[in-house]
Amino acid sequence: MAVDRTPVPPLCPAWAGVACPVVGMVHLRALPGAPGYGGSMRPVIAAAVRDAERLEQGGVHGLMLENFGDVPFFKGPVPAETVAAITAAASAVRGAVGLPLGINVLRNDGESALGIAAAVGAAYIRINVLSGAALTDQGVIEGRAAQVMRRRAALGAAEVKVLADVRVKHAAALAERDLQDEVEELVLRAGADGVIVSGSGTGKPTDPRLLEEVAGYCAGRPVFVGSGVDAASAAALAQHAGGLIVGTSVKEHGDVARPVDPERVRAVVEAACAAATR
Repeated sequence: MAVDRTPVPPLCPAWAGVACPVVGMVHLRALPGAPGYGGSMRPVIAAAVRDAERLEQGGVHGLMLENFGDVPFFKGPVPAETVAAITAAASAVRGAVGLPLGINVLRNDGESALGIAAAVGAAYIRINVLSGAALTDQGVIEGRAAQVMRRRAALGAAEVKVLADVRVKHAAALAERDLQDEVEELVLRAGADGVIVSGSGTGKPTDPRLLEEVAGYCAGRPVFVGSGVDAASAAALAQHAGGLIVGTSVKEHGDVARPVDPERVRAVVEAACAAATR
């Protein structure tokens, strides 16, 4: 059974009339301070702009930029040089592409993401653990919804929407909980403007049954698929989602480390849009 999206407002005004927006990932290379940093921000920014432009060519409706190359990640606040580098890359992408832009500061620095978004005019941020706690490869990460939402109010940045994961990838629950309780707490108590449902890791498929169940608990917020979207799965997932986030599958040869392939992007967008408007 497909979810009725009619009463659910779009996350961004620019998506009004778009049944299932497709958001393309801009995976930044390693930034200053990270072990893999190459010594210059020029190629980092050039690659980010190139991928953003190719995603736009492929027809995506928005972008999400994150410090994907900064492994291993901090579980909490990131250093000042990371914030500065992400801001520089985001500003360059904003100057090159007119699509709505999102910011994700890995692994879970929502306050820095919010500050960057406010500075560069981004439309939304992603926070992996907004409420509750999760056991991850960085250790136990606890949500900081109170700090994030108070910071958003203090910045006068209510227009910056917060997308938050439920049962986030690359993590395990500390204790078994009722899914409805988790989702309702995420949107009604933590204040998430939209919810992301993913598979177990980057590029891993998202369970359509889990997606449909989460959508039923979201109290009028859009639900996005956060991993595993490709041209073959986009149509089925779009039937139950308010948006799709694409990354790995739209890279050359489906390799997350390679540049974006506009033709792969176009195939996903066309499949999603055709299915969502049936």
